[in-house]
Amino acid sequence: MRFEVRAIKAPQGVTAFSLEAADGAAALSEVKARGYTVLDVKPARVALFSGERFPLLLFSQELTALLDAGLGLLEALQALAERHQQGAARDTHKQVLDCLQEGHALSTALERCPAAFPPLYVATVRASERTGDLAQALSRFVAYQAQMESMRAKLVTSSIYPLLLILVGGAVTLFLLAFVVPKFAAIYADLGRDQPLSSRLLMKFGSSLNEHGVLIASFAIAALAVGVHAVFNRSLRERLMRSIARLPGIGERMRIVQLTRLYRTAGMLLRGGIPAVQALGMVGELLPANLRGELAGALREIREGKPLSASLESHALTTPVAVRMLRVGERTGDMGGMMERIAAFHDEEIAHWVDRSTRLFEPLLMVVIGLVIGVIVMALYMPIFELAGSLQ
Repeated sequence: MRFEVRAIKAPQGVTAFSLEAADGAAALSEVKARGYTVLDVKPARVALFSGERFPLLLFSQELTALLDAGLGLLEALQALAERHQQGAARDTHKQVLDCLQEGHALSTALERCPAAFPPLYVATVRASERTGDLAQALSRFVAYQAQMESMRAKLVTSSIYPLLLILVGGAVTLFLLAFVVPKFAAIYADLGRDQPLSSRLLMKFGSSLNEHGVLIASFAIAALAVGVHAVFNRSLRERLMRSIARLPGIGERMRIVQLTRLYRTAGMLLRGGIPAVQALGMVGELLPANLRGELAGALREIREGKPLSASLESHALTTPVAVRMLRVGERTGDMGGMMERIAAFHDEEIAHWVDRSTRLFEPLLMVVIGLVIGVIVMALYMPIFELAGSLQ
């Protein structure tokens, strides 16, 4: 669940930002753990159609290009601010520039705009300030975001066609039951002939659906509202994902998807110069509740001196391929690069699995929809067939 927070922290003064937490108490604890004095914590209002958002990816790409062209940081940001003369982007650019002109570091300026710059982004910039490779760090973040968006797009694209089939098939079935079946029921009632059991049951169900259409529509709207609420409510969403994860064959794939996100994000942070414990701690906010607990246990073991690969393996945060590659990364000293290779490997694995599953599921779904509609049509015309047979 997302909460809006107003708090004080020196030298920033009063600041406002939002965060994800299980409940209000958890949000309050997390804000205090960050060193803030809390003024107000309240649930964020959820809008079905969100307003203008800061174009973080475009901002990073343009800033990288200007820095590579030889412009200084302040000059590059001023050039970007001139392109945004209205809206939220203008206010964000102005706030960042004002903070830089006061003598603060870029990471501090970005941290004061949490709605535009997530903690991962701020941490990446802060690490680059120690090494002096801001353009390279931004390029890594752009590549990271592109990979995440690519994976998300593959999953969304794969689900569009099955959802369309379900919607169209459901609409056709509902039309037959609510409008066509009652017409046939009236005709058969006038004939006064006995009907097969399947036809009688279908006529009765269709007539009930037609008579109580308003009530059924109300239930459908209520179910849709509950579904929308579940999408925007983090706790309900996590319960739903846990339920889906128990399905055979799907749970393990969902776990691999979450681990891939862990490896990719941690790898990007490690390559940016952030220590392993700090990087993994930041990644924990992106994981579901069950994996956050496992990651916390692994972090305790890492702090106690246990190797990173062994700690993650003991808490079920690895795959057979990942644990071997992590051990190689520990020997070579390139843990960040190795984590990114693990993420790339599992991305390909998930992409192939989604492709195979889609190719199998779509024909099966079409067969099921065709059978349902076919059974309805057969039950509708069965009395006509029997009447024709008796006349012969």
